[in-house]
Amino acid sequence: MAHPLGGVYDIAHGVANALLLPIVMEYNMPVCIDKYGNIAKAMGVDTSNMSKEEAAKAAIDAVRQLAIDVNIPQTLRELNIPKEGLPRLAKDALADVCTGGNPREVTYEDILKLYEIAY
Repeated sequence: MAHPLGGVYDIAHGVANALLLPIVMEYNMPVCIDKYGNIAKAMGVDTSNMSKEEAAKAAIDAVRQLAIDVNIPQTLRELNIPKEGLPRLAKDALADVCTGGNPREVTYEDILKLYEIAY
């Protein structure tokens, strides 16, 4: 999803990834819950008294907070991406070769919804 943002709107790849990562993590949580617990621990979260779901959510929160701490914009709106451009971004993201590596199957509608959440 970051590639089209860079290709169409010249958004730096790292900025695009940092903005989208917590949103995509939420989408992928059902299939990555154990990995997210490890991420939470790596981010300094004490997960010893947390359920798998709580630890996964804590990982997402920690990733989001890191982006905030380093002044990454939190919405596509802040990057002046026009809302009417989201369908093209979703189409391009679905066609991106990297999308096949996502741990959870994704459709055009899923990607469009994720961009809308990011907006």
